[in-house]
Amino acid sequence: MNACLASPILQTRPMLIGGKWVEAASGEVLSVENPARRQVIAHVPRGSAPDVDIAVEHASAAFSTWSKVVPRDRGLQLLRIADALESRLEEIARTIALETGNALRTQARPEAKLAADIFRYFGGLAGELKGMTVPLGEHVLSYTRREPLGVVGAIIPWNAPLLLAALKIAPAICAGNTMVLKTAEDAPLAVLLLAETCQAHLPDGVLNVLTGTGPECGAPLLHHPLVAKLSFTGSTAVGKLVMQAASERVLPVSLELGGKSPCVVFPDAHEDWVADGIIAAMRFTRQSQSCTAGSRAFLHEKIYDSLLDKLVQKASKLRIGDPLDEETDVGTIINEKQFRRVCGYIEDGLSQPNNKLLAGGLPPTEGPLSEGYYMRPTVFANASNEWRLAREEIFGPVMVAIPWTDEADVIRMANDSHYGLAAYIWTHDVGKALRTAHEIQSGWVQVNQGSGQSPGQPYGGYKQSGLGREFSLESMLDSFTQIKAVTVNLTR
Repeated sequence: MNACLASPILQTRPMLIGGKWVEAASGEVLSVENPARRQVIAHVPRGSAPDVDIAVEHASAAFSTWSKVVPRDRGLQLLRIADALESRLEEIARTIALETGNALRTQARPEAKLAADIFRYFGGLAGELKGMTVPLGEHVLSYTRREPLGVVGAIIPWNAPLLLAALKIAPAICAGNTMVLKTAEDAPLAVLLLAETCQAHLPDGVLNVLTGTGPECGAPLLHHPLVAKLSFTGSTAVGKLVMQAASERVLPVSLELGGKSPCVVFPDAHEDWVADGIIAAMRFTRQSQSCTAGSRAFLHEKIYDSLLDKLVQKASKLRIGDPLDEETDVGTIINEKQFRRVCGYIEDGLSQPNNKLLAGGLPPTEGPLSEGYYMRPTVFANASNEWRLAREEIFGPVMVAIPWTDEADVIRMANDSHYGLAAYIWTHDVGKALRTAHEIQSGWVQVNQGSGQSPGQPYGGYKQSGLGREFSLESMLDSFTQIKAVTVNLTR
């Protein structure tokens, strides 16, 4: 780690309500920490119910005019926001790295670029907010309209805050909705920069961004009577609370929740690029703080040892260090609570007699890496899919490698989870790959690659990994509009 990198400067950032930058009604603040140094770098307002009330009222008032703006004109504003985000890319990327611990080169900069791409993608789709005519006969004109829902209440997590905010904001306001978005309390700074960029191109009240805790700020937003739609990304446990809140008023809800994604490797796939792909799928360069992390590696027994050797060698060469250092591959865990939680899983793995630690382990207690929440990519060999580390979402760089011999059995194990967000398949046999992809119960299956999501690709989960889709035209239409049918009798 480069000890010469400049220390972060303490800053104070207000939140956006009704086009104005304001403090919390209570006057209280939250501290934002740089996880690489365990130092406070910023303070943000500690929003609560009174702030939610004001923000939702502004959003509700803005909806009456924003929803009537010609869709193409709304799209043009999104395109301008995309350009503005690209002009601030480095500033935003460095902010992401500072507050999340995600490495600048491998994670933060690509995230900033993808967020701009998201605004550009949805800005170009504004003209697709259209209905259709229904042929009921010559005497009747019957047609449908795509209409916005109203005020969208959105809550995002800390692992990819800018991207996840963009995925809520861009399709929702493109479709004519207004939004009140609550940031993650651990990573609000880049999202506030995004809000600043958006506000320069949007009418007051169309986008409102609050900072605060889940119980104090998030819960009042979920239960506010003027909110017409809830969109949440985060843990499955909190997602269930969002569903409960939505059920009280029968609100539409979108949920992108947890995952415990399988990597299924067939015996003909044993080259170096397979090991590289598994490492990418595991999201080691994001400290595996990703719902799509392929943390269950099902390797055929014929290649189990040899492929594990390659995987461990490559994972061990990843450079861990200061997120702002251009040479760093892997940054830090987000905060002490999550750091201790991941350490607990590793301790559990080390205590089990049937496990074999192949890479990583507990973090160092001295030296430069002990100064932050740094963890090494960790790989355990284990024969059971029933083990706690193979069933629970760790949200940290801990992979379990499990051998298999029978194709039907490995598909059963891959599906033996209450999650179903992503899956990865590795083989040269296209027929086998597609057959397996069709049988695995996940919303997103990749074959022979472990890349991230792309605009235009419907993304979301099966089972307790969520409801609804993001990233695509279909997701915008399904998540942020409702269909109205109009029938006109032409004979009267």
